Amino acid sequence: MSFPRHFLALAAFLAVQVSAHGGHEDVPEGEAVSEEPIDSVLWIHILIMGAAFGVIFPFGMVLGIIRSRWHVPVQVVGTVAAVLAYFMGHAHKGRQFAENIHAQFANSLMLLLIIQVALGAYLKLHLEKGINGRARRYFVLAHGVLGKAMPVVSWVQMLFGGITMLGFCRGEHTMQCLAHFIMGSAFIGYGILMTILLLVGQFWLRRTGRSQEFFDSLIIAAWGLVNTFTEHRWGGPWVRNDMEHTTMGVVWLCAGLLGMLLSRKRNGQPKRNIIPGIVILLTGYGMSAHPQELHLSTMVHEMFGYTLMAAGLTRIIEISFVLSDRSTFSMDGSDPHSFQYVPPFLLYASGFLFMGATEEQMQLLTNAGVTHVSYILMLYSISFFLFLFVNLLLHVYAVHAFPESTKRDTNQGLRNKSRRTDSISSYTDINDSLPATNGHARSQSETRRIRDAEAFELEGLISEDDEDHHHHARKEADDDDKEEGLARTA
Repeated sequence: MSFPRHFLALAAFLAVQVSAHGGHEDVPEGEAVSEEPIDSVLWIHILIMGAAFGVIFPFGMVLGIIRSRWHVPVQVVGTVAAVLAYFMGHAHKGRQFAENIHAQFANSLMLLLIIQVALGAYLKLHLEKGINGRARRYFVLAHGVLGKAMPVVSWVQMLFGGITMLGFCRGEHTMQCLAHFIMGSAFIGYGILMTILLLVGQFWLRRTGRSQEFFDSLIIAAWGLVNTFTEHRWGGPWVRNDMEHTTMGVVWLCAGLLGMLLSRKRNGQPKRNIIPGIVILLTGYGMSAHPQELHLSTMVHEMFGYTLMAAGLTRIIEISFVLSDRSTFSMDGSDPHSFQYVPPFLLYASGFLFMGATEEQMQLLTNAGVTHVSYILMLYSISFFLFLFVNLLLHVYAVHAFPESTKRDTNQGLRNKSRRTDSISSYTDINDSLPATNGHARSQSETRRIRDAEAFELEGLISEDDEDHHHHARKEADDDDKEEGLARTA
């Protein structure tokens, strides 16, 4: 009974601290923030919260998925850091803030953290008798779902924190901020999902019986449906970029439906297609031509459009020429083509460029004398860091999920000389065991022709010593056969 009492006491204490948080009266009327600078306590709050929810908890989530014994210690460290930073956020001096979404959402985030910790503690007790045994599987499911949702919720809260710190996205700027941050986050999320499917998701994709483009096109169609009817206030006049945004929604809707249709062959087997890549390319073109008031904003939006166009173009090249409509080079994601990393990274960069191009941000940077070159390079640096972090998390997962992929291959040097042959061979092996690979199952005659071609190409890679040894062994075997035949005749 002591655990429930301590849990309720902690919840009550947090509620008291939240209700006691003040400072709103120090903000001038009509303003979002006071004129004082940010003090050291608030900076420490920002750094610790960023480390806890942005690094420690995602890392601990992966450790939990792979059942690592380090899952609990890492999450305990993250929880202690988050609680400490939470109180620091209510104890800071210096700049004060009007009532804001960041402070309100913080309560929900901390409640989610408390529930997650309570579930983890309960599961750690291994109570499996009676009602505990029947309820345990539901608690395991809830703990897993909340753990995987935590990075998404944390991302939203960190965006709210940046907006609140600068006093942005209020009044007439609210809708424009929503468009930039939602769309930018969507591009980053799309890039993360592409990275996951590339490195660890091919077996899951195989089980669904659908190609990746089916799911891409489904999301594109749904997003286009929403944009078609929300970008313009129907019944009112068409203003500024209403027409462009609405027609872009129509393009997404129609192209998404087409992509879903083309993601299957006539016999129902999954098939790759380039429709999502074309949609991304067209979206980049439309965004690059948006009229802007400030020179900095024009250059950033232009770079965003070019980056998004490059993401779509490289995706088309990857599917059509690098993979030749195949699903992958390796089902466990251990040996992707280097070019396959380009499309997801460009989506990361596109997302950060678009999130960093709101009207208020552009005005602030213009007043500070920041050039578009330095700002764009800074956003690309953040994109590289996030791409690094995602690849690190996926590597930790992959080495435990696919331990055989970590073994050194003694024939690696030989395959490096014939990458094309190795790629075809790996895909042939997949088709032998799983005959329906994205609509490109090979017949026996096709498989035999490919293997003959592989043997022909590999003959030139065998050393002369190996060839002489092989010829000598074959001659000895033939002589033995002849002697056996003469003995039977006699």
